[in-house]
Amino acid sequence: MVGIGCFLLLGLAATGCQKKQVAQAASGMQAMPVQTVAVTLAPVPQSSEYVATIKSRRSATLEPQVYGRITEIHVRSGDHVKAGQLLMEIDPHQQMAAVESARATERQKKAMYDYNVIELDRQRRLFEAGVTSRDAYDQAQQSFSNTKADYESSVELRKTQEEQLAYYLVRSPFDGVVGDIPVHVGDFASPANSPTTVLTTVDESKDLEAYIYVPTERSGQVRQGLVVELTDNAGKLLEKTNIDFLSPQVDSTLQGILVKAPVHATPELLRNAQMIKARVIWSTSPMAVIPVLAVSRQGGQTFVFVAQQQNGHFVARQVAVTLGDTVGNLYSVSSGLNAGDRVIVSSTQFLINNMPVMPLPGA
Repeated sequence: MVGIGCFLLLGLAATGCQKKQVAQAASGMQAMPVQTVAVTLAPVPQSSEYVATIKSRRSATLEPQVYGRITEIHVRSGDHVKAGQLLMEIDPHQQMAAVESARATERQKKAMYDYNVIELDRQRRLFEAGVTSRDAYDQAQQSFSNTKADYESSVELRKTQEEQLAYYLVRSPFDGVVGDIPVHVGDFASPANSPTTVLTTVDESKDLEAYIYVPTERSGQVRQGLVVELTDNAGKLLEKTNIDFLSPQVDSTLQGILVKAPVHATPELLRNAQMIKARVIWSTSPMAVIPVLAVSRQGGQTFVFVAQQQNGHFVARQVAVTLGDTVGNLYSVSSGLNAGDRVIVSSTQFLINNMPVMPLPGA
């Protein structure tokens, strides 16, 4: 037991000597010139990032309203079109035959109606002259009423058939951009009450909205007017906007609350159905901020070196920090630093804890 105790005492003495030697070596090192920056407080937004889908307020899926084979396609995907512009044609020959038949029927009914107009007038004059009976005059009036009704019905039928003929010309409902065209010349088009044929889509290139689903746990914070920053996948800011719609219901599938924000970016930047990132700013509060260059990472830990005075000299003290959101070229720091601390921003890759440093004048 006495031998073991002596061995422990010798070990502790050796360890103490090693620490003393390290301290002496550090104190004897030449101080490294470094640049420092004082930690300041700045307003930092508290935010959450979500995936947003860009949607047009006016987007139409064009489907045929008549049967027939597609004979002409006048546009290509991506074309900018005007309201009423002809996009494609469906073979109208069968409907044209129906229109001609309706017109012929109308002419026939018109001839009968014109005859009965004359006949009624003739029978009226004969009746008033006492040549014919009341019964003959009444029959003439009945024939006139019947042929008039037939003629008016044939006019409406002809108009209906002519209006139906217009459906064989597919036109753009408004100014916009043509989407995918999955059909080809020769394909058979069928209306919506049968296996539907989608002809194409037209999306208005303005009045876009960002659709964002906010998790239900944020329901107490989300509100109209909150700032939304829209960014691309590389983090580039595309537009700042504000929430102007808040759904009163929770989406049962996504378990999120739909919010919308208007988008004014040009079609070259954002398109209908495009997915981007949306950062919702919940609030802004003052936090410590430091330059990105001051932060080092090792083993999954983030830390900075702080220039601290020790025995009349400066040393680089390694401090673990918890980072928040970035603000330009600055990191916000939620813990580990205080305002006024001087963090080292140069030669950080050469520093070790408690290494002597010499802050440069003016730094």
